[in-house]
Amino acid sequence: MLCLPLHLYCGEAEIPLKRYWQLLIGLAISAFFIYLALPGLHLADVMASLRTANYWWILPGVAVYFLGLGARTWRWHYMLRPIKSVPLGRLFPLICIGYFGNNVYPFRAGELIRSYVLKRNEGIAFVSSLATVFVERIFDGLVMLFFVFLALPFVPAMPSVYRNLVILLTVLLVGATGLFMWMAASPTRVEAVYGWMANFLVPERFRMRTDNLYARFMEGLQCLDSGRDVLLIFGTSVVIWLLETVKYWFVMHAFDFQVSFLVLMLMNGLVNLATTLPSAPGYVGTFDTPGIETLVAFGVDRNVAASYTFTLHAALWLPVTLVGGWYFWRAQLHWRDFSQAQAEAEREEAVNPAAE
Repeated sequence: MLCLPLHLYCGEAEIPLKRYWQLLIGLAISAFFIYLALPGLHLADVMASLRTANYWWILPGVAVYFLGLGARTWRWHYMLRPIKSVPLGRLFPLICIGYFGNNVYPFRAGELIRSYVLKRNEGIAFVSSLATVFVERIFDGLVMLFFVFLALPFVPAMPSVYRNLVILLTVLLVGATGLFMWMAASPTRVEAVYGWMANFLVPERFRMRTDNLYARFMEGLQCLDSGRDVLLIFGTSVVIWLLETVKYWFVMHAFDFQVSFLVLMLMNGLVNLATTLPSAPGYVGTFDTPGIETLVAFGVDRNVAASYTFTLHAALWLPVTLVGGWYFWRAQLHWRDFSQAQAEAEREEAVNPAAE
């Protein structure tokens, strides 16, 4: 065969051509962020700061971080409750597997793999589960924006690239939140709108499939059908990210600088908003550069800020990746399951007649 293959392979996982380009874009963005971080850094000073750090402070940080994972598990349990009440003990491993997938596999596959395993273990429809994941990400983004706006009055000067990113994500997240809440609160009107659009846009032979996907997605949005549910989800999201900021605070004490907890909330908000961009697995670059620049803006030496941010990134990445990898192995999953989860997600996207 002389023609370009439509799929590329990575071990057992088959990567469609469009995914290959997404991977290249993510790698390019990570490389660009790393390039932004390099000017002004002196490797010898960064290494000296790393050598003198008191790494015992990481231990309480990791403990607090896993408390945050417990809160994430409860939030997902609460959001799935209208569909099926799944015990926390069966959801926690899936949360960790999701982090493992995001940290070691491209395309943010962790969100797909946990919904895939949830369907396999609990029989919850893939689309319904993904709807709850979308809601999670929206509320996480809203809390990050809340952290940023809370700290903005105390920021000397936010770089324009981060300010523009904050503005863009504010518009997108607020719009998505309003849309999802309207869909959950007004299912009759949403069904009428969907029916009108489907009549015009969806061929009759695909209508049963799209109707089924629509019903399952709406099922996943039932967690937003009351103001009480929305407040509980938002409040839990605040607790989750405050606990993660406490980890930032603990790790800070390993290094020779001090900033306020509010500054660490700002850093947490900016780095996690930046990681919504495509990147290499583990958010290489998109996490580190905003973190360094935030601390430098508050007077922290650039080399110390870099050593702290690199250590924090590793402390956030390694423990949950190891735990998630153990649960992944224990569940008898394989690398090909990532591709199967991605394939299932693509099958359950809006119907593409040309693909049939």
